[in-house]
Amino acid sequence: MLKSTFSFLFGIIVIGSMTIVYGQGTDTVKPRMISGDVVAVDASSINVKTAAGEISATISEKTEFKKAAADDPKKMTPSTLADISVGDKLLVSGFPSADGKTVPAIRVYLMSKSDIAQKNAKEAAEWRTRGISGTISAINAQTNQVTIDVPGMMASTKTVMTPKADATFRRYSTESFKFSDAKVGTFADLAVGDSIRAKGDRSADGTSFTAEEILTGAFQQVVGVVKTIDAANNEVVITDRISKKDITVSFASASTMKRFPPEFAERLAGGPTAQGGPGGAAPGAGGPPAGGQPAGQGGQRPGGMGGMGGGPRGGIDEMLERFPTIGAADLKVGDMIAVSSSKTKPEEKIRAIKLLAGVEPFVRIAEMRAALGAAPGGGRNAQPGLNIPGLDGFSMQ
Repeated sequence: MLKSTFSFLFGIIVIGSMTIVYGQGTDTVKPRMISGDVVAVDASSINVKTAAGEISATISEKTEFKKAAADDPKKMTPSTLADISVGDKLLVSGFPSADGKTVPAIRVYLMSKSDIAQKNAKEAAEWRTRGISGTISAINAQTNQVTIDVPGMMASTKTVMTPKADATFRRYSTESFKFSDAKVGTFADLAVGDSIRAKGDRSADGTSFTAEEILTGAFQQVVGVVKTIDAANNEVVITDRISKKDITVSFASASTMKRFPPEFAERLAGGPTAQGGPGGAAPGAGGPPAGGQPAGQGGQRPGGMGGMGGGPRGGIDEMLERFPTIGAADLKVGDMIAVSSSKTKPEEKIRAIKLLAGVEPFVRIAEMRAALGAAPGGGRNAQPGLNIPGLDGFSMQ
């Protein structure tokens, strides 16, 4: 979210700066715009880390400073060098030196890290309280509506989503997991089987949803047992649970690598430790689950696990954040892991967006339900009958 805001700011400033030209007649020279993060600042210069490397913006008495609001980049206020700190986002207008290592700053546009943090917290709360997540199961182009299968611990529920007239659409690239690389799209880009997140207003009975912001992507989920580990290259080979074929998984670019604590995974899956056996309520439902937080109705944490039954999707992400982050050294041969990735051809290597370990309870319960002929239907992108909380392909970074 942040990077798209900063890109928007960059566009506004570039358009505005087109009027700043130097030279005579047709031999005009326009200043360059350099963007990045502040890594050092003193009375005479600001070091900015850009995509191409570090550059030093030199300051003079003629340098003009402006501050952009993180929640409204078009809103500019006068600023000073004293307002700039390490970690802030900057756009610098000027003429770089021949070696590209310095630039005398004509104008400096600031977006402070504290404003960014507040904006991110506000957006996270919005997605948590006004969000929905699932898989597209039907599209009605005539009515401009989409049916979403929203996963729950016992079964999926269906919600009909209608975009608002001014709704924004973004689609994740098959080549990148980053939100900043998601492309602006339209209703026509939606496809049955897509993973979808939307922010908007839910009806009182939860059967309909009016969306103002919509994110989609073509993701797949793979579950398998670790066969070999290549820590140097951040790769593992797993034996796929469904096809029984070996698949190489690269997690070098994964946005999330977490392990479910065993007892907590059992409680979520409704496993042997749950009252009434598989699919039953977790012991102490209504009391504090792992982490000491009060549970909501049905053992779900308010603002947390509610996202798995059609409630706020952001709660699942918050849950995962509290779990241990893992790396290659934390995996071992025989572990069962679940991976989300962009859809690939069968022979291609999978690049993990999210990798979750400790998923055995979810797999065991899904297999038991399937054996009893009661496996809940899954979307095209999901393992049949398997629902692992938080395992979608969306990365908001």
